[in-house]
Amino acid sequence: MATSLPFPSPSSPPPPPLDHHHLLLLLLSQVHLHHHYHLPRRRRRRGGTLRRRHPRLRAARRRRGRTATVSVAGDEFEAGASIIHPRNLHAARFAALLGLSHRPDDDGDDSWLGIWDGSSFVFKTLAPPPPSSGSLYRKLHELLNSLLVFRRYGLSLLRMDRFVKKMLERFMLFYNGFESRPVFETVEEMLKWTDLYGLTQRTLEEELVDAGLNSRTISELVTVITRVNYGQSVSISGLAGAVSLAGSESGLWAVKGGNRLLATGLIKHANATLHLHEEIISISDAEGYYVLKSAQGNEYNCDVTVIATPLDELNITFDPVVSLPPRKLQHTYTTFVRGLLNPKYFGLKSALEIPDLVGTLELSDIPFSSLSVLKKYSEGDATYKLFSRAPLDDGLLDQIFSTRTETVRINWPAYPHYKAPEVFAPIILDGKHLYYINSFESAASAIEASAVAAENVARLIISRLSKLSSNAADVKLFVSEEAEALHKEL
Repeated sequence: MATSLPFPSPSSPPPPPLDHHHLLLLLLSQVHLHHHYHLPRRRRRRGGTLRRRHPRLRAARRRRGRTATVSVAGDEFEAGASIIHPRNLHAARFAALLGLSHRPDDDGDDSWLGIWDGSSFVFKTLAPPPPSSGSLYRKLHELLNSLLVFRRYGLSLLRMDRFVKKMLERFMLFYNGFESRPVFETVEEMLKWTDLYGLTQRTLEEELVDAGLNSRTISELVTVITRVNYGQSVSISGLAGAVSLAGSESGLWAVKGGNRLLATGLIKHANATLHLHEEIISISDAEGYYVLKSAQGNEYNCDVTVIATPLDELNITFDPVVSLPPRKLQHTYTTFVRGLLNPKYFGLKSALEIPDLVGTLELSDIPFSSLSVLKKYSEGDATYKLFSRAPLDDGLLDQIFSTRTETVRINWPAYPHYKAPEVFAPIILDGKHLYYINSFESAASAIEASAVAAENVARLIISRLSKLSSNAADVKLFVSEEAEALHKEL
């Protein structure tokens, strides 16, 4: 996503004539729609009011990005970014702003979990109680499940909880009011201010060992969580791992109708021009403004450009060249199958014995990271979702499933491949007004993390442009009033 503000530098030469000088967003990732929301609704310019205008360019067909959905046998399911933490205040604010309802996470406390080692289940929670069960029976079932988990993992569960809560307390500093929260020019500054930087320099395993977790908890429970949420092992960096563990806590929620409604709703709320099917191929500095060229032959002249999609696998030409540290993206292959699992593949006699969520250990001969039930139609018919690090071919799927009536495959460049110590790309790519939101993604990848990064970039743009404008006081006053209203509601 690239953004340009219609806010001229007093000393910059005028660009070629255009109908408008654009505020432009190159939108390829849903989570960064928050950047647009954080920008003020209007700007004062030379005594007059200049309406904000945001043409956005997007290469994908739908306005959803990582929250895209797929259709399987007439039912629609989310392929990624399907949960939101209860302390994700920006996401909660956006849902309230758009009038979207919450629904509890379907894979909550009552989910039936099994940990598979490639031949058998090393641990399983209790199967869920029948739907007709009374509240007392359900509470007893929940208590027995908790005792079962505690018997296997012991005090490590409490230590893991403390580790996650400590991270969340530090992360909550990003919601402080603007009067006490700086504007950050680098990711390192953001993380050091919240005392989170150290977590990005060591592996999750190292952090958890220091926190007192035993080896069984790390190799089983924590490994399952990181493989489900990031498709990676406990060797990921500590902050990404802590965010992953937070994604397994209770109280998780999603937007009723799908988290994609955050994307479509914010676009509509922005009242901006959206260019679907248009891909930016080059960004050039024209001394005072940027020229963005698309694959369709269009050009856009922009005062400020914000890139809010990972550059790691894109072929955008920059003139002059920008320097980025090498970073690989972790591809998650998501396979949706309607059919019935083969119990023999899991070392069982009946498909009814297979848990609704199958997590796996970090073993090379296990072909998938996780397998979960999305919807049950009958005892012999359900829709499943599998995450894997490599494609699952038909031959393998025919071993895992006894019957398949429909199969849908998606290859996601889902998040960075985390490796401590993490090195961060600049937020300001050229020392001028070319910004990169996804540099923060090397710390952690989540809807809320991206919203926090996007808000900071929006504040950074206003702060730096205000210093160049003769109307700086007007801009700062407006931003303060609008932004503080948001944070009071949060």
